[in-house]
Amino acid sequence: MDDYQEKISLLQEMISFALVDGELHDREYDFIEMVSQELEIDKASFLKLFEKKAQKKIIKDEFSRICQFYRLSLLMHSDGILHEREQIKINEIGINMGLNPYAMKRVLHLMKNSPNRMIDGEVLLSVFSEQHN
Repeated sequence: MDDYQEKISLLQEMISFALVDGELHDREYDFIEMVSQELEIDKASFLKLFEKKAQKKIIKDEFSRICQFYRLSLLMHSDGILHEREQIKINEIGINMGLNPYAMKRVLHLMKNSPNRMIDGEVLLSVFSEQHN
């Protein structure tokens, strides 16, 4: 992912999603900060994202949309509390991204049953690619 605005948009979406339950937990903040470091966003720009209203930028390729869905899923589990509003919102976001609802449901189920709430990248991609057949 090369486009700076795309990276900012992804982080804004994560921040917005983290606030769905009405509170930004420390673990959620830490997770988003870690993602921002991976995306090479400087600390000052990262902190400004909490002041601005999210400006959506459409993610064009499916691989990037799947990765963002997975990041949001990890964020959803990061505070150890699974809110009903988070579950509704992640499905809404995934559908708006054009992802297959059955694949999303399966990924969320695999994550829920995983001891560390993570799944292998190959498994993640295979779940979504199965739906193309």
